[in-house]
Amino acid sequence: MTHPTKTTPFRAMVTSPSTAASEAGAQVLRDGGTAIEAVVATAAMLAVTYPHFCGIGGDAVWMVSDKTGTVKSFLGIGQAGENACDTTPPGTPIALRGPRSTLTTACTIDSWQHALDHSARHWGGTRTLSSLMTPSIDLAENGFAMSGSQCFWLDFRKDEFQQWPGFAAIFAPNGRMPKPGELFKQPDLARSLKRIAANGAREFYEGELAQRIVDGLAQAGSPITLNDLAKTRTRTVKAPSLEYGDVTLYAPPAPTQGFATLMTMGILRELGAKQWAESDADHYHLVVEAIKRAFLTRDRIADPDFNLDDLDEMLSPETLKAAAADISSTRALDWPHPFRHGDTVFLAATDAQGNCASVLQSTYFDWGSGVVAGDTGIIWQNRGAAFSTEPGHPNELKPGKRPFYTLNPGLALKNGKPHLLYGTQGADGQPQTLAMLLSRVLDFGLSPAEALAKPRFLLGKTFSDANDSLKLEADAGADVFDALAQRGHILREIEAQSALAGQAGIIRIDDDGFVDGAHDPRSDGRAIGV
Repeated sequence: MTHPTKTTPFRAMVTSPSTAASEAGAQVLRDGGTAIEAVVATAAMLAVTYPHFCGIGGDAVWMVSDKTGTVKSFLGIGQAGENACDTTPPGTPIALRGPRSTLTTACTIDSWQHALDHSARHWGGTRTLSSLMTPSIDLAENGFAMSGSQCFWLDFRKDEFQQWPGFAAIFAPNGRMPKPGELFKQPDLARSLKRIAANGAREFYEGELAQRIVDGLAQAGSPITLNDLAKTRTRTVKAPSLEYGDVTLYAPPAPTQGFATLMTMGILRELGAKQWAESDADHYHLVVEAIKRAFLTRDRIADPDFNLDDLDEMLSPETLKAAAADISSTRALDWPHPFRHGDTVFLAATDAQGNCASVLQSTYFDWGSGVVAGDTGIIWQNRGAAFSTEPGHPNELKPGKRPFYTLNPGLALKNGKPHLLYGTQGADGQPQTLAMLLSRVLDFGLSPAEALAKPRFLLGKTFSDANDSLKLEADAGADVFDALAQRGHILREIEAQSALAGQAGIIRIDDDGFVDGAHDPRSDGRAIGV
């Protein structure tokens, strides 16, 4: 964690869940690069050093703003393959892992170039994708010290990954489980990254690498075709927003769950969050209940190319007031809601000119589908598992359609200028974590580091708990547990600083232009000021 002082007046900053990745982005900022360039360098490093949570076989969702408060969202989201329904007909459960979960293309690499083009056109950016990928290629080729996080998630899936095509040979060679700190190399991935660096981002989609990817996926049993890859493009779209006190909150639009996060904050605004005491039972209870109301309408969110539902209605004053009025201050709403798995990484940067980028990059579940695309070293995402096969469902699987997306990095303006960059890992947990963080920063004046260190909760099922309980970190205190239980919450105590509570990051730009920020103490990461 890094904080500005009178002797260290930071004007730029990068944050991510990996110190090595943050340092790669910070070096770009020291060299005068833009926030987008810093994020691309950080993202490329994470694609190598955090293969359990993200990679170039996945997607990325961006929120960017220049110093004047012009906000854009870049949706680097792959679409369902043209033959996706052949392997998963209507009414058939979608596989959560393996080749039959690899139903969508991957847009991360295209999103990097799309963002760099924006940086060059509007922010004076000069760095190339090739130059920004160089440090990550070096680590993939020559090795890096494996993180405890990677080892944890490899051990967590030790009873499963032997069935994943091509996986064990790379991540547990010779049947041996590596230990934290061991040197880990990915030569196949390094060769793929080199081809992209030499030939440009479209090499992944239309070049020799694209053919090798498709051949490898086909050999495993995936329906993705070369034509599917060639059609994959990042989109620049308008971001929905919500007024909250003296700031304007922005989130990415459908098919992401950004509307659910904004709706949660809108309900809290109607409830008058500033009237509570920070981290008391009322605070936890009312945030949880606001989350529930937003999630009850979240299934409306789907690819707008296929779904004509007016999602702006979720943020209307009438909807928010009605949802707030439905909340009891003394009784919890029962919660029979399906849980969505998912892991990802949050990274963000702001540069000395005041431009900002807030990004989430993911392969969906930890280790994605588990399928390695032939000899490319690329783990493919299982984002297709987010579709429904129920006929008529808003998120029904169809060729060319983008799935519902849990990724929703955030950005807030104050007085028309960037003020907050924020986001977290954690699928269903993302709106929950963001609501607590934003409430603590905006309603109660906590610093980013203070807000991130405070106890958090996770509502719903998890990998290790099939009950729809409210998982609350132990340091919330016995009095809070007792008061929430009396209101009908089904509680499960989890350890303080639990991995279940997500790995979040925040950068705050004050009115004077000085920057403060932190990454979650639950992660291996760091915010680095420049």
